[in-house]
Amino acid sequence: TSLKAIGVDFLKSQNTREHHTDGYNTKNLVVRRGQPFKVQVSLNRELNSADKLSLRFGIGENPTKIRGSLMSLKPEREQDFNGWKISMVKKGDKECVLSVTSSPNAPVGKYTLNVKTGSHIYKPENGVIYLLFNPWCKDDTVFMPDEAQRKEYVLNDTGYIYVGSAYNIYDRPWNFGQFEEFVLDACMYLLEKSKLSLANRRDPAHVSRAMSALVNANDDSGVLLGNWSGNYRGGTAPMDWIGSVTILQKYYKTKKPVSYGQCWVFAGVLNTVMRCLGVPARCVSTFNSAHDTEENLRVDVYLNEAGEKLNWMSLDSVWNFHVWNDAWMKRTDLPDGFDGWQAIDATPQEQSQGVFQCGPCPVKAVREGDVYLPFDAKFVYAEVNADRVYWIVKKVNGKDKYIRVGTETQDIGKNISTKAVGQNRREDITLEYKYREGSKEERKAMERACSFIRPSGLTPRSGYARTMDQNMTTNNPVVLHETVTKSGIRLEITNTEALHPGNPLELAITVKTSTPGSWTIDLAGSCQLQYYTGKVQANLGTIKETIRLEGQSEMQIPMKIAPDAYMKAFASVDDEVLILVTAIAEVKETNDKLTKETSMRFEYPPITIQMPEMAKLNQDFSCAFIFKNKLNVALENCKLLVEGLGIFKMTTFDQGDIMPGKIMKSEVICTPTRLGEKKIVAKLISNQIKGISSEKAITI
Repeated sequence: TSLKAIGVDFLKSQNTREHHTDGYNTKNLVVRRGQPFKVQVSLNRELNSADKLSLRFGIGENPTKIRGSLMSLKPEREQDFNGWKISMVKKGDKECVLSVTSSPNAPVGKYTLNVKTGSHIYKPENGVIYLLFNPWCKDDTVFMPDEAQRKEYVLNDTGYIYVGSAYNIYDRPWNFGQFEEFVLDACMYLLEKSKLSLANRRDPAHVSRAMSALVNANDDSGVLLGNWSGNYRGGTAPMDWIGSVTILQKYYKTKKPVSYGQCWVFAGVLNTVMRCLGVPARCVSTFNSAHDTEENLRVDVYLNEAGEKLNWMSLDSVWNFHVWNDAWMKRTDLPDGFDGWQAIDATPQEQSQGVFQCGPCPVKAVREGDVYLPFDAKFVYAEVNADRVYWIVKKVNGKDKYIRVGTETQDIGKNISTKAVGQNRREDITLEYKYREGSKEERKAMERACSFIRPSGLTPRSGYARTMDQNMTTNNPVVLHETVTKSGIRLEITNTEALHPGNPLELAITVKTSTPGSWTIDLAGSCQLQYYTGKVQANLGTIKETIRLEGQSEMQIPMKIAPDAYMKAFASVDDEVLILVTAIAEVKETNDKLTKETSMRFEYPPITIQMPEMAKLNQDFSCAFIFKNKLNVALENCKLLVEGLGIFKMTTFDQGDIMPGKIMKSEVICTPTRLGEKKIVAKLISNQIKGISSEKAITI
């Protein structure tokens, strides 16, 4: 009788344990490239030396050997095919075990396995194998030598995204959930949708660039629709997500963009996609991130005489924070020295080669000022290195006149942050992105970058500024310096009481002088509510004072905003808004001008989570959420969002209104389906507040 295969066992539990893929919630085999896995083939009779047996792995629509999309592996003869290897491990009377090692630069994706014996082809059920990048394999371009880093950047399915402002950074828990049901399938669907050639699917640089394009819906009906309008009807407000799982599952089911995302949502989802495909990745938050429309390393801020920022005039902006991702890989397409972390960004801000995509850009290229390197290094460099120039717009004889009141060269790209490896704390990685401010290496990198980016002359760049005095205009490039004043004047902005919604905002501007002499200072201060993108939402109040200081001294000027002045605007948007305080000081004696701005976030009472520290697999336990409204305002239309990967599916609970002083208590029953340390994440949202979240860990 002719030899026939009658069954294939993919030895899933052994293979996935060895390949660190046992977390994936799928019935198919998931393995990583460049590493051996075993399959057991059952036959209709004993295998003898004259028999021809081959395993055929095909990828794509109609795989062929000539295109490299069909690997035909013959254990008895051709043991190496396109870098794939096969060997016979064990031969029984009606079965054999084969070991297969894919090439460490094989295209990633879905492969179909058939067993060919003579002219007979056997197609096993669930015969699709998912092949991923392999950070454990030293010949893979994504190889990461450190085990603790692999655990964090590839296998950790929870984490934090850092948000807020440079003045107060806070962590937002995020469930990446790369192992959850349908998430891997969604990533495979994105790979197919990317239309990347097989050759480009071998390369993490091409794959990560394609994914940065597909996570936003611009151009290609990708995963998430961006919306910064403040109106999120017909979708989920960006603040209301607590992880990527719901988003990717919904996208995979409908194949239509999910509404809505802002930068941390795009970064959270892209992080999930990269980790899911096996590329080490981390979310990176930059505070005071420049979104510069002309790559000229300068952001112009326009103020009226009261010190209020004018939205409508600015072409470019400084976001309080912006979140993108770093992906880890060797850059085989670049000269030596640019391997390691590469910045990629899925937030649709600017087109690159005609598509909303950004990166991979070597972080080392940003640090060295090598901004000509692909991809999008100029854009990323400007985000963390631009200068901020302040202009006051005054009406003179019915015309706008622009007066430059200060330059900040060290204010952009602060506190670049990511979650620390193996710890629940923030790690500051600013020095990976740039040399210490003021060091000679930093100056060298800046000069290098400026030879590729032309910083423009010092003219205001708003569309309305064309009418300005000609004598101020210099068109040759200028390297800007921090404003230094003869009076040694400095400004500091602080809050003197906790910033609780419903209470007065108690703020202070401190004016300091450090040079002998007596100084008369005109101080203007303003308070505004702003979105995290730097866009002003409401003007709350201004102060104007003239003060006198002698020599080295300081004076604190209080500024108080009543609740009525901000609560209506505060509750009218579905975003978390920040408090922006801007101060302008003019020294009469020397004509020195100086400006300073600080963004602060509101503070909220916490959610407390009560649950056991340990629980057993498949044994229910209860988890309670307690929240006391310590604010002076009622929280209307409250919703509690709860998700715990492997213990509790994402659910939203309506809680109605919570009056001042009242306590909300809610309880859920959790069923653990996976072992290890798991986390429950809870978030409370209402008309008035968006940003209260909490988490607690449990060992299963």
